[in-house]
Amino acid sequence: MSPDPDARAREVEAALTDDERFSLLVGVMGAGDMWPLHDERIPPDVPMSAGYVPGIARLGIPALRMSDAGLGVTNPGFRAGDTATALPAGLALAATFKPELARAAGSVIGVEARSRGFNVQLAGAMNLCRDPRNGRNFEYFSEDPLLSAAMAAEQIIGIQQHGVICTVKHFSLNCNETNRHWLDAVIDPDAHRESDLLAFEIAIERGRPGAVMAAYNKVNGDYAAANDVLLNEVLKGAWGYPGWVMSDWGGTPSWECALGGLDQECGAQIDALLWQAETFGAPLRAAFADGRLPKQRMSDMVRRILRSIFAVGIDRWGPAPEPDLNAHNDIALDIARQGIVLLQNRGALPLQAGRIAVIGGYAHRGVPAGYGSSTVLPPGGYAGVIPIGGAGLEAGMRNLYLHPSSPLEELRKLLPQAHIEFDPGISPAEAVPVARAADVAIVFATRAEGEGFDAADLSLPWGQDALISAVAAANPNTVVVLETGNPVAMPWRDSVSAIVAAWYPGQQGGRAIAEILAGQVNPSGRLPISFPADLGQTPRPLLGSPTAIDYSEGADVGYRWFARTGQAPLFAFGHGLSYTNFEYRDLEATGGDTVRVAVTVVNTGDRSGADVPQVYLAGAPGGGRLRLLGFERVDLEPGQSRRVSIEADPRLLARYTDGSWRIAPGRHTVAVGASAVALTLSAEVELAGRTFGR
Repeated sequence: MSPDPDARAREVEAALTDDERFSLLVGVMGAGDMWPLHDERIPPDVPMSAGYVPGIARLGIPALRMSDAGLGVTNPGFRAGDTATALPAGLALAATFKPELARAAGSVIGVEARSRGFNVQLAGAMNLCRDPRNGRNFEYFSEDPLLSAAMAAEQIIGIQQHGVICTVKHFSLNCNETNRHWLDAVIDPDAHRESDLLAFEIAIERGRPGAVMAAYNKVNGDYAAANDVLLNEVLKGAWGYPGWVMSDWGGTPSWECALGGLDQECGAQIDALLWQAETFGAPLRAAFADGRLPKQRMSDMVRRILRSIFAVGIDRWGPAPEPDLNAHNDIALDIARQGIVLLQNRGALPLQAGRIAVIGGYAHRGVPAGYGSSTVLPPGGYAGVIPIGGAGLEAGMRNLYLHPSSPLEELRKLLPQAHIEFDPGISPAEAVPVARAADVAIVFATRAEGEGFDAADLSLPWGQDALISAVAAANPNTVVVLETGNPVAMPWRDSVSAIVAAWYPGQQGGRAIAEILAGQVNPSGRLPISFPADLGQTPRPLLGSPTAIDYSEGADVGYRWFARTGQAPLFAFGHGLSYTNFEYRDLEATGGDTVRVAVTVVNTGDRSGADVPQVYLAGAPGGGRLRLLGFERVDLEPGQSRRVSIEADPRLLARYTDGSWRIAPGRHTVAVGASAVALTLSAEVELAGRTFGR
């Protein structure tokens, strides 16, 4: 048998029977609370998983066992006693601006998946954050194509280095949860290539995922899983992607998806529920029998699945590894530490010993996690699960989950000389006396966000905005710690001293937050998503039609939209403060076929810290244009400097038009700064101009 995965896939596919071919094209869910009936295609001794595809033992093809895994290997209550490392949210990981940590996170997932027998991980979630109300933004990485791609690619590599297939998802424009199974995402095709599709293109090039998961929604009128332009013309044609395209669970509306580029239906039970019919079962067989599904196409579907099996090596497993859970815990802690963003500080941080009031947010119990298919059961179980409910298929998953890492207890450990009093934040009337009696008041603000639901607005629920305002009126040294999956509006911003974005910080989040607040760790996270002042600053203040969203901003997502419209965000993409100071010096920039930049970063403060210099395209022939070209995280001691060099991917300098990437000849402006709005050094370079790619 050939060692080349493409040749081997061809050889094995030719030896299959038609029944065996069809068996590889449908994935079913294991029995659980939502699906109590055991599917006969799953052997009775196989533990529950999100997806199962029978293997073909006579040809060495293993069964595919799939689990959700973007933030750790999930277990929605079906495998008794099976816990896994609960990693921080995708936004928290991206806020580190450190792709090496994404690879480490992927390695945690890969090892823990393999130890359980899972060989396909439904990770690599990287839709651009186009709407700050999107319930799943916490799973994704950012609003920027380059940052999202860099993080997703490294997570994929980290997982697949352990012989476990990783997906990249959701392809494409799964940017809202409301009505997601029927929503039509309308966008200019060229702008799509410059934004969301560019993120996927770079991630696929670098990470080489075994599978691509199609989105639920339509794109320009056609379902993503049946979208000939997306799947056949772009993904498999222009990009030459050799792996397979799987559906999202319930995302296969008909057998014709196979003609549009879908290779495998997953979550067949949900498809039967949503579409009231089989899709890739009997209808696909009937279409094959009467010639509507060509034999060549079915063979291609099967070969793509086999090719990834052989390329990643899930057919060559040895003994299962024993996860080092202590090391994995340290990785979760490191991501949380480096991903927490200090948004504002007027002197309240770092904390000093004295009287400290800790208020709200279940800080005495733990830290929140987003809900849905990405929710991980941590070691020791949840510290609490508060049901929220609602309407729809995902209502049963809509809970406020708390990971057992209490910020209150961690602060007490780090500040033994301080007098720390806790108030649950039930009402301003109860919290104000506690805050007034303290030197510093810390309000923990939470919001439950997750799959199946979008937020109605940017406010904090359960009266927390009023609570913060009342506490701040009673104590000018008020610190707000946001534990949310999205930006929030801050009507109280000017009345509080410090604001910290802690995201959903994972199983060690309480400790990481306490270390930042107490000054044991210097904050170094940077915003991967712009914080608007209100929804009026966004492209769609009102979501509008329940059946279609017009992404009229095109490629100008997030900070690009703010630059295009001349608005000032509440907090900008790339923003993040430190307990020390940094300067940028001696910018050098050269042009030609692309942009190359070198800049010196200096720690001018009195303590060690990390900075993230960011290089942007700030101007191009024909008008202004803001694009992140590159970044690098650097750790510096006081007085230390480092020279940083960045070379831009030419596609970030180009426009996509008439089927090609085109860089306009002429003068381009590049700038370096600490955020998308804090560009302190700039230079002009001459680019020759060229046309390339498809």
